[in-house]
Amino acid sequence: MSSPEHVLQEDTTEEIPQQLQGKKLSWNRLRRYDSLDMESGKVGSGGHHHHHRSKGEEWSLILHLAFQSIGVVYGDIGTSPLYVYASTFTDGIKHNDDILGVLSLIFYTITLIPLIKYVFIVLRANDNGDGGTFALYSLVCRYAKVGLIPSQEAEDRDVSTFHLELPNNRMKRASRIKTKLENSKFAKFFLLFATMLGTSMVIGDGVLTPCISVLSAVGGIKNSTTAMTEERIVWISVAILVLLFVVQRFGTDKVGYSFAPIICVWFFFISGIGVYNFFKFDTSVVKAINPKYIVDYFRRNKDKAWVSLGGVVLAITGTEALFADVGHFTVRSIQISMCTVTYPALVLAYTGQASFLRKHNDLVLDTFYKSIPGHMYWPMFVVAVLASIIASQAMISGTFSIIQQSLSLGCFPRVKIVHTSAKYEGQVYIPEVNYLLMVACVFVTIGFRTTAKIGNAYGIAVVFVMTLTSAFLVLVMIMIWKTHIALIILYILIIGSIELVYLSSVLFKFDQGGYLPLAFALFLMSVMYIWNYVYRKKYYYELDHKISPDKVKEIMVENKSYRLPGLAIFYSELVHGIPPIFKHYVDNVPALHSVLVFVSIKSLPISKVPVEERFLFRRVQPNDFHVYRCVVRYGYTDIRNEQEPFEKILVEGLKVFIREDYMGMTHALDREEKDREVEDGGMTKVDNTDDEIAKEEGPMDIDIEVLDKAWRCGVVHFVGEHDVVASKGAGIVKRIMIDYAYNFLKRNLRQSNKMFDIPQKRMLKVGMTYEL
Repeated sequence: MSSPEHVLQEDTTEEIPQQLQGKKLSWNRLRRYDSLDMESGKVGSGGHHHHHRSKGEEWSLILHLAFQSIGVVYGDIGTSPLYVYASTFTDGIKHNDDILGVLSLIFYTITLIPLIKYVFIVLRANDNGDGGTFALYSLVCRYAKVGLIPSQEAEDRDVSTFHLELPNNRMKRASRIKTKLENSKFAKFFLLFATMLGTSMVIGDGVLTPCISVLSAVGGIKNSTTAMTEERIVWISVAILVLLFVVQRFGTDKVGYSFAPIICVWFFFISGIGVYNFFKFDTSVVKAINPKYIVDYFRRNKDKAWVSLGGVVLAITGTEALFADVGHFTVRSIQISMCTVTYPALVLAYTGQASFLRKHNDLVLDTFYKSIPGHMYWPMFVVAVLASIIASQAMISGTFSIIQQSLSLGCFPRVKIVHTSAKYEGQVYIPEVNYLLMVACVFVTIGFRTTAKIGNAYGIAVVFVMTLTSAFLVLVMIMIWKTHIALIILYILIIGSIELVYLSSVLFKFDQGGYLPLAFALFLMSVMYIWNYVYRKKYYYELDHKISPDKVKEIMVENKSYRLPGLAIFYSELVHGIPPIFKHYVDNVPALHSVLVFVSIKSLPISKVPVEERFLFRRVQPNDFHVYRCVVRYGYTDIRNEQEPFEKILVEGLKVFIREDYMGMTHALDREEKDREVEDGGMTKVDNTDDEIAKEEGPMDIDIEVLDKAWRCGVVHFVGEHDVVASKGAGIVKRIMIDYAYNFLKRNLRQSNKMFDIPQKRMLKVGMTYEL
């Protein structure tokens, strides 16, 4: 990492176009600070593991991550063999060849969706290593201005992680779509809605995965003892679920390391038993590789076959987690673990179960446990229960990280986020959400009781998210990758049509439990939309009532004689200008601190902003007022509460900016002198740069001294405590959303000062009412 001193020596005025030199000095200074230590902030698109390593070390790291990913990513899809055949043949097997048709369906579904679509296509659409619906949305937001809050700045594009690699061919089609999106308010709202829906569905998955996995694993016990009634199975499952949610607060990585070996043992067992059953019962099931059996299955069973697809789709549950969790690993490590372990193990497991069913049609409702050889029953039962708990864990931690992402983009009410791992940044725990998920899980398990009913609900959540991912992916293909149109059409025809067929099938079971994830998603979307709607309205209110630089100057002149020693930090989310809270404060308290910093907190549509590129400073003129503006930029997976106190990092950054600022002025004056020399006909002139630097050093030292003194006298944090009310004459819907729904959420959740670990003793809340 290069030292600040080194950066300060660079003559950065070279970067400015000729016509802007001299005129846009403040802009140049802003740009120059932003390039501070840029080299250390370069982030490649492969994720977070970007140190220089030899080939051997790189591969050892990739294989290490591939092993770990088996425990975190594949728990859900890995435990599907517990219930897929039982959920597909709910009315029993009517014809022996139906087993071949369903096996063929399972084989092609696993090959086309998790393997080809997700592992080889979707994972490429990661956002600096992060995945999930929000990553796709933020990719689109960066390329086209489709965000609904007008906080974009030219400097955002300088963040090293912001850059998109854009090939230049097929530009016309891409820019046509980009223009349409940017000009259509409907398209912007639609993209935001789609993202919220996808997020809500994944959170719904977080409720249903633990229920179905634990219930189906524990259900195996009734094969060994008649004393196990359905009632007891349900209550044992509830006890395991409660325990699972209670241990969440200890953090994923405490439990994480033990996961991979257990899931590896699970895959080894199910593939081994699959091979055993394949040779013992019926090797002819290998014919299912011929898709003709799918056609025969539909001919024989007509609409019943179409309804049974809702069971087949459970073979690919948890595939979305594979994309959402890519941030903890790398694309290559997930590709290796999927191709070498997960995919072969699943194919062998389903093939072995099909061989067993060909000879035991009547045992289909308990396929998994009945197909286990007698002496393997208890070890398999223990591993199945552990694997189902791990599958649930993966989905729960996925839910936490998705809520963290939506919160930082202003789409979710403020909740407490605890970072549970110093080693892995992505691992978070959210107490409020954890207990709400637990209550939902317990109610679903007690209310639905059987895996078949939960399966109906589960299928809808899974397929909805997959279809949304495909829709976003097509946008990314057209606008960002600029893929050949023939390949895009091929993708839509093959993958898109398969997903739509599955979607139509799972929606058919709407009244048999399918309504649950949709009701859940509707509730979550309402909460997210209300919060986001008021968040946007507040932003526009501050934008309309912001204080102009002239007004600030006027206020400062009026209060010049009343300056208190100390540093005052005003917080707001307004990026352009000084927030109205300042005027409100001055009207009531006519004294100001010796140094004022207006901090704007801003989320960028990228996953991470390197720490050294986080702060952007501007001066509010004139210099001797010591008033600064600072934009603090975060990505949607960044930790808001740094290890070091926020104020300390801010002051250090401000000092570097002041030095840079004066150096920039010196360079500019120097250049102006040289230009004047040229205009004067190249007359030689004594070089007086040293005098200029000496002249400039005076104010620079004074500014830093004033800042140091203020910092020593103490820091006061001013946080706006906004009461939000609907404006007079607002419609009834707007009044309900703002006066009741939003204010209810706000009263019951934490305030902004908790988000930044602002010391309570040094915080002042400035009350203000916003009429929206």
